[in-house]
Amino acid sequence: MLIEAKASDFALLLVGNAPHPFVLVPDSVLGPPEVLRMLADLAASIRADFAPSAWMVVDDDEIVGLLSAVRPPAAGELHIGYGIAPSRRHHGFATRAVTDIVAWAGTDSRIDRISAETAVDNRPSQRVLEANRFRVIGSRRDPEDGDLLIWERSV
Repeated sequence: MLIEAKASDFALLLVGNAPHPFVLVPDSVLGPPEVLRMLADLAASIRADFAPSAWMVVDDDEIVGLLSAVRPPAAGELHIGYGIAPSRRHHGFATRAVTDIVAWAGTDSRIDRISAETAVDNRPSQRVLEANRFRVIGSRRDPEDGDLLIWERSV
């Protein structure tokens, strides 16, 4: 299930706490502090023009991951990124989170398509997108992340 991640939620996550009534995954972190700070800042900058901008991926009141807009939506496109705590990967949480964001986007008149990027060798993330009927529409080289596939689907 996706729950909107607000600024107050990120503030708690940054100090290792979960927003009430949720708990954090006890055996692995959602991400390093610098990544959580970057996601909090990104969500805040996008939230000024588009909300919600980030979501917690929750299972049985446990926060197992995060999903967010990667940049402000433009021309009807919501570009997403997601991550699941290492100990909770390969259990379908990312697939369900993307399914949920696609369903949510279908009810929001501001969005007509969703895009995402995966590393060319990240088969698990590619399977998440394939399961949600995304298709590869191109590729690009990122100086930090290397070769990426660009995925998209309409809502």
